[in-house]
Amino acid sequence: MRMMMFLLTLALLFGSGALSAQAATVQDDGLILYFSFDNEKGGTVADETGGGNDGTLDKAEITDDEIVYGSGALRCEDAGAGMTVDSFKELEDYQDNSFLFWLQFTDKNSGSWNQIIAKKAPGSDRSPGIWTCNRVTLHIHYRFNPGNQGTHCTGPGGEGDEFDTGKWYHIAGVKDGAQLRFYIDGEEIEEQGVPKDHAQGAEQLYVGKTGYGAALFYLDDLYVYDRALSTDEVVDVMDGNLLPVEPKDKLTTTWGSVKARRD
Repeated sequence: MRMMMFLLTLALLFGSGALSAQAATVQDDGLILYFSFDNEKGGTVADETGGGNDGTLDKAEITDDEIVYGSGALRCEDAGAGMTVDSFKELEDYQDNSFLFWLQFTDKNSGSWNQIIAKKAPGSDRSPGIWTCNRVTLHIHYRFNPGNQGTHCTGPGGEGDEFDTGKWYHIAGVKDGAQLRFYIDGEEIEEQGVPKDHAQGAEQLYVGKTGYGAALFYLDDLYVYDRALSTDEVVDVMDGNLLPVEPKDKLTTTWGSVKARRD
C-alpha cells in the first residue's frame, strides 16, 4: 500500500511539472511569435510560442523599470538599439497578419522617421513597417509595400492626434485582405487600404533600429500572427487572456489575465 501511495505521489509530481512547463508557453491559432520580454539570456530573448525563433538584442535591454505584464519589458533608449528575429517559413510567407504590442514612448520623435517594428522582405522594409512620423510630435506611420499604403500619422484620437510620453498604449495592426485595421487600446481608430498581396520573402523581423534609427520606447508583450484577428481577439490579447497561470494546486492549469498592469 505504501509503495502504491509513493508511486501515485511521484506521478502527481511529474504530472504537475509537465503542466508547469506547458503553462510557460503561449499558443493560439496562427500565433507565430510571442515575446513577453520578461528576461534574456546572453543577449537572447526567448520566443515563448515554443517555436524556437528567438530574438537577438543589440544595445536594447530587458528592464523592469516599466512593465505591463510579467517582470520585464524591452527598452530602446537610443537610436542604435534594437532586437532582430531571423527569418523562418511562417514569417516570410504570411499575407494576412496581426501585430499586437504594448508601447510607451520615453521621448519625443527626433524629427526623422524613427523605427518601432519592421518585417523586411527582399526590396522592401514594409511588411509591415511601423515608424513614428518625421515630426517632433509623436504619431504612428504603419505601412505596407507595394504602394507604401497604410496609416499616415495616427494617434489615439485618429489621424494627426499625438501620443503622450510616459504612458502605455496597446497597439494592434490587423491586415485582412486589402484592409488594415488599426487599433489603440482595443478600439479601432481607422481602416486603410493596403496591398492584398504585400511584399514578402526571407528577411528579418526588427524591433527598434533598422536602416532607420529606433524610436525611444518601452515595448511589452509582442504577439505576431499569420492571420487577421477579430476585434474581440484583439481585446482578449490586450487583456492578457492568453497568458498562462501557474497550475492550481499543482494539478490543473487555468488560463487568464494574471499579471498586473501598471498605469
